[in-house]
Amino acid sequence: MPPTAFAPPYAPDDQKLVDNFLTGIRFEAEAQGRIDDAATSLINGIRSRASRIGGLEDFLRDYGLSTREGLALMVMAEALLRVPDAATQDRLIEDKIGTGDWAHQIGKLGAENGSKDETWFVSAATWGLGVSGRIVKQGDDPQSILSAATKRIGAPAVRLGVRQAMRYLGHQFVLGQTIGDALSRARSAEKQGARHSYDMLGEGARTRGDAERYRQSYADAIEAIGAAAQAERLPERPGISVKLSALHPRYEARNHVAVLKDLVPIVTELARAARAHGLNFTVDAEEQNRLELSIDVIDAVLAELAISGDLEGWNGFGLAIQAYGKRAMAVIDHMAAQGLHYGARLMVRLVKGAYWDSEIKHSQVEGADDFPVFSRKPATDLSFLACARRLLARRDVFYPQIATHNALTVASIMELARQTGDPRTGFEFQRLHGMGEELYAQLHDDLSANGRPVACRIYAPVGGHRDLLAYLVRRLLENGANSSFVAKVGDTKIPISELLERPSRIMAETPARHSAITMPRHIFEGRPNSQGVEFGSRLELSSLTGAMGKSTVPPKPEAMTASQLSDACARAASAFPTWRDTSADHRAKCLEKAADLLETRTPYLCAILAQEASKTIDDCVAEVREAVDFLRFYASEARRLCGQFPLPGPVGERNEYITHGRGVFACIAPWNFPLAIFLGQVSAALAAGNSVMAKPAPQTPSIGCEALGILHEAGVPEDVVILVPGGAQVGKELVENPHIAGVAFTGSTATAKAINLALAQKDGPIVPLIAETGGANAMIADATALPEQVTDDVIMSAFRSAGQRCSACRILYVQDDVADRLLTMIEGAAACLSTGDPMDPATDIGPVIDTDAAAALNAYLDTRKAQIRWQGDGTGAPNYVPPTIIELGPDEALSEEVFGPILHVKRYKAGTLNAVVDEINASGFGLTFALHSRIDAVIAQVGKRIDAGNLYINRNQIGAIVGSQPFGGRGKSGTGPKAGGPLYLSRFLQEQVISTDTTAAGGNASLIAMEDKA
Repeated sequence: MPPTAFAPPYAPDDQKLVDNFLTGIRFEAEAQGRIDDAATSLINGIRSRASRIGGLEDFLRDYGLSTREGLALMVMAEALLRVPDAATQDRLIEDKIGTGDWAHQIGKLGAENGSKDETWFVSAATWGLGVSGRIVKQGDDPQSILSAATKRIGAPAVRLGVRQAMRYLGHQFVLGQTIGDALSRARSAEKQGARHSYDMLGEGARTRGDAERYRQSYADAIEAIGAAAQAERLPERPGISVKLSALHPRYEARNHVAVLKDLVPIVTELARAARAHGLNFTVDAEEQNRLELSIDVIDAVLAELAISGDLEGWNGFGLAIQAYGKRAMAVIDHMAAQGLHYGARLMVRLVKGAYWDSEIKHSQVEGADDFPVFSRKPATDLSFLACARRLLARRDVFYPQIATHNALTVASIMELARQTGDPRTGFEFQRLHGMGEELYAQLHDDLSANGRPVACRIYAPVGGHRDLLAYLVRRLLENGANSSFVAKVGDTKIPISELLERPSRIMAETPARHSAITMPRHIFEGRPNSQGVEFGSRLELSSLTGAMGKSTVPPKPEAMTASQLSDACARAASAFPTWRDTSADHRAKCLEKAADLLETRTPYLCAILAQEASKTIDDCVAEVREAVDFLRFYASEARRLCGQFPLPGPVGERNEYITHGRGVFACIAPWNFPLAIFLGQVSAALAAGNSVMAKPAPQTPSIGCEALGILHEAGVPEDVVILVPGGAQVGKELVENPHIAGVAFTGSTATAKAINLALAQKDGPIVPLIAETGGANAMIADATALPEQVTDDVIMSAFRSAGQRCSACRILYVQDDVADRLLTMIEGAAACLSTGDPMDPATDIGPVIDTDAAAALNAYLDTRKAQIRWQGDGTGAPNYVPPTIIELGPDEALSEEVFGPILHVKRYKAGTLNAVVDEINASGFGLTFALHSRIDAVIAQVGKRIDAGNLYINRNQIGAIVGSQPFGGRGKSGTGPKAGGPLYLSRFLQEQVISTDTTAAGGNASLIAMEDKA
């Protein structure tokens, strides 16, 4: 039988893994000496072969992650050549040239190189101008470089110079823009025995068209490589690498069934084509939350190849493994079992990993218990050696391909190869195109003097600037950090002994975890982050969905009658004084206990949300987490804001500032966030010392009832927080009740105005209203924005939760020069969204909340029929509204909130950005706004002018995190203060100051008795 499905623990303990590695990787003194001698020879060879290392390594050394210039050049290299209009190109150039100290960089390069031009591309990138050496002088103000150049030679010439420099820079990162160019460029090296693995740039297909384009690109490349290999009679077999995310537009763990159904036949077909030409075929590694899915696809393809007999006589199928992943060794063991089962020898490319920063952020955002990757570089280095040893020891089932540019790692691998078998054969090294040339040339010389050298294969990216950014970012992350070998080896001031520092020695003496990187559960000071569910973990996802499927939704509570409401308000008023006088710490502890209870009942609460509110599973988990965050945040805020505090003043006087609850708060929550917003309002009121009449929306009372039951279980007295089920009439009576001392409301602007009017007409004290209402939220994308990133963020912002978020993107403004391509991509991505049962993890869009909402949305769509650009297919399910994209004309503006999966788009001309912002502001709404641009000056310009409560730059505009992105708008979008922010709780408090004259009893004894310490 084949091995079982790959499902190890998602994030095992760092220290246990490191301890195991230290036990398994031990070199005796003689072996240590051989490693030192070999590594020293390699380093000396690198340093002696050229005054500078050359090409790409020069760039990474001079412009790593630590420099503004490096990041600016990366942006220009990626964005400039795809910006179609001259005006935007000029603004991007001006913006990026002005960010760095280019004159200093030129001086540094000149001092190091004299008049040599062997590193011209670095100089060209540095100047950003083809004629820069004649324009800029050392000591010039960096901010004036571009304007001076423009005056001397004109804007078109400057633009042409920068474009040529960026083309040349891209040429250093890729072997060719097409597979034909790459094969031509590689021909001379391959005739001399060089090996290549061609990587067709492109990943993360957004549309089915993208996926088909990438599939065809791979298929064409296989044919071209195979034909070239046969025609040239190459002595070594070339290969190709494929990325699974490029071949499927929804390559996500929760789409497991569809991915395997769609993708396995495609990958199998490509692998068979590679076999027919005698090529190697490697499945590249991707993010850790896709690892299990990737292994499932690989396992299925292996089974298909075995059944058809295509594995016989072909040892070219393989995969890449990332050593920074804590499950790397588990992948090796799993694939070894697969190889034994099918009688195949698998090629395995071992890399350190290139998504490290996004892995850390993903875990923190998702509230994971731990990271799936090592947080320290020496731990990754140690894991790399341990994985290499395991691979080299199993050369019967693996052909190891060790990818590194580090001389110490190369020397260590050579020693491990000696310990586990033939020290020169049965494995190969790999390097990136444009990197490691001096290292492996020196290795070849060193080994040729003493027998046969070890093979080294070149990982050769192929593609144009359209697909370059992701590759550029990964290369910078892997090799551009100050701590990397590539950054250090060219600096002769760094002693060789520092470059020979063993990861095993470092990790034997220091903790396995990075001391400055906060664990996901502890990113918020004073409170734990809410517990998430990692959909990329088969164990976590199946545990959640299994428990949800067994849960039974409780019946909806009956609406309150008028007499019941009056009685309940009286009971809440009677309970208020005792709760007000309860210590803030005790109130906070009740809320924190409730948060803990919510986390333990996540599956049950998710089941209610899915069945009562039609929420998809990912939205359910996010909502429970947000509710937990609100409880803990306001508990912390209560300790900070509630109580009695001394104030400064003159001697003989005591001033005290006191805060306490206002009385009975009416908290009126919406149906679109029936747990998170409901508990957010209620917990803030309770934390401040108020009693609460908590009214859920009439569509979603069951989840509100469960939430209040948890609060009562956590220690909040039953009369302190009372459920008020019912519709609009119950809400009206609640607001008008004389016991109500404050109202917190989230819902429509019209309802908020009606509540405000009702409160103003009441006799007695002025009652405060905290209102969060909707918005006609806009996003702007200029010509420099990355289309794939805009597409992801638009799809997320417009269609997640079926568009039923007050923060959702309602209108996208796109610069006309790029609108056609971008809108086509957005439409293609929307067409890949899955609609259906919210309880299915693969569902992206479920039904809207009820029949009335569906009818209103469909009626609106009827009025816009002529303007519909794209519309999804209907499912026939009740209350389902198809996702729709509507294009507005140049004289139309969106002035209303359309609360559903409907996105409006509008084009704008370059140079009219201020008018666009004015149009957005004219709607009167001011909730969320998003901007996608690579130009910092544009970001600053729009940020100053836009009238919105929450601005999101180069990201989606939904999913505000409690305490990190306080949420709330202005104008027609709410009164403030922002929920989850530092001012929110203060609105639920009353303030009092007590000032006492302490001299009134006959003098200030404390002043007279004060000791002089002078």
